[in-house]
Amino acid sequence: MYKIAVLGDRDSVCGFVAIGFEAFQADDPEAGAEQLKSLMDGQYAVIYITERLFEQLGTIVDSYQGSHMPAIIQIPGLSGNTGKGVLGVKETVIRAVGSDVVFGNE
Repeated sequence: MYKIAVLGDRDSVCGFVAIGFEAFQADDPEAGAEQLKSLMDGQYAVIYITERLFEQLGTIVDSYQGSHMPAIIQIPGLSGNTGKGVLGVKETVIRAVGSDVVFGNE
């Protein structure tokens, strides 16, 4: 059975344990890169990464984006929402279904 991981700063990820996700703390890009590498072992279907850490990891995340699994998805952290997470999900949907999907009152 596949699992879901959340990667980012401690304060942003600790609450996800309550809903059954596995939380991994990475307070700097080096720790984040090492942790992401270990999470790519096939146990996880989805890896959520805080937007700030995602941006700091840059090309490292890009090198994994072509993989079928796990899906790597940006989420807002406690430092705020940049909108990049929603944009990333939208781009993934467009690639998967070949069309944009409109949510809500957009």
